[in-house]
Amino acid sequence: MKTISKLALAAVLATGVAGAALVEPAVAQKKKDEKAGSGLKLTPAVQKPAAEVQKAMAANDYATADAQLTAAETAAAAGSDDDKYIVAALRLDLEQAKLRAQQQANPNAPMDQSTLAKPLEALIANPKTPATSLPQFNFVRGTLAFNAREYPAAIQYLERARQLGFANAELDVTIAQAKLQGSDVRGGLADLDAAIQRRSTGGQKAPESFYKVGIQRANAAKLGPETLAWLKKWIAAYPTAKNWRDVIFVYGLQPNSIAKLDNQQQIDLWRLLRASRALADQYDYREYAQKVYDRGLPAEAITVLNEGNASGKLAGNADARSMMTAAQSAQRNESPLATLAKQAQASANGKLASQTGDAYLGQDKYADAIPLYRLALQKGGVNADEVNTRLGIALARSGDKAGAQAAFAAVSPTGPRGEIAGLWTTWLNTPAAA
Repeated sequence: MKTISKLALAAVLATGVAGAALVEPAVAQKKKDEKAGSGLKLTPAVQKPAAEVQKAMAANDYATADAQLTAAETAAAAGSDDDKYIVAALRLDLEQAKLRAQQQANPNAPMDQSTLAKPLEALIANPKTPATSLPQFNFVRGTLAFNAREYPAAIQYLERARQLGFANAELDVTIAQAKLQGSDVRGGLADLDAAIQRRSTGGQKAPESFYKVGIQRANAAKLGPETLAWLKKWIAAYPTAKNWRDVIFVYGLQPNSIAKLDNQQQIDLWRLLRASRALADQYDYREYAQKVYDRGLPAEAITVLNEGNASGKLAGNADARSMMTAAQSAQRNESPLATLAKQAQASANGKLASQTGDAYLGQDKYADAIPLYRLALQKGGVNADEVNTRLGIALARSGDKAGAQAAFAAVSPTGPRGEIAGLWTTWLNTPAAA
């Protein structure tokens, strides 16, 4: 998503080569009007130089055409709408012809299309301008304003083009960009989302850049919920391992993340990184292993470190070897989980059941973790949102999609826990990362 280029602008034009005519030549339009019974009635002071303009343009004599048109414009200033229409149409024809000649002479030279703005404005305001031309005129005038970073004017003209039924694949996106670059970030995000949805309805996939712009603009405006929503839309559309890592880090694992999470909440994001196969380097494996080791889950730390070694990402890493030794020692000193599970049945509250469920979850023993999480919820005395999140993780990893969705849906939608459950639900509903 960027400034509309001269080629993109040319794509909506009526005739000619790149930089082509925005409207039919004035003579052709005048003849059509006359056939329709609405012929233009020009005053002699305008008619004579206007005819000379057309002759000079036919001969590619733009200097003479410019001089004659200036005379016609002076005469038309005090004339009728017909006079004003024809000189504006001729001015548009002439400026386009100059741009075509410039581009043919030097295809790589920059084109200043701002000379089209005034005649377009005059034509848009003139009651003699054919209604069928107004959608295109408004679109091109709005695009010129967008390229000049005149965003309020761009929005005005482009929205008018849309109201008049102008059909162009870039229209909605350009309006969204203008709002995002201006002061209406929420309005721009809504328009951008609508443009994505329209493409989806039409069987097309929006470019990845659309989602990245939505994320960047929402985040820059410090719109946390909107940023998260765009992160989820992006990963649902483009679920690569790299994108999953970016989404999770932007959300809650980097210093300037949009959510400020405690260690327990971060652990469940590290688990999502692993589930989405998005652990990327030695930092990821070591940080994940350290988090769960500090939480008292040495078996999970061992699993993560083994996977890091198998991937080659931890090869020769002394810190990882030291952590592995400590985790193995801690695991040997733990009470058997089967014993803890029995004790949890007799406990007055669900805390031991939840803790034992966490230990089983860390060992990928989901069938053992699931009933313990349910027992913890039944007995109470636990953070229900946390337990439901982990119940959902265990169910999701065991292949019970419906059960996982229900568990994640039971998490309060507000706050970090609801957002983490929402990210897991997005993962559950998207294809495996490429």
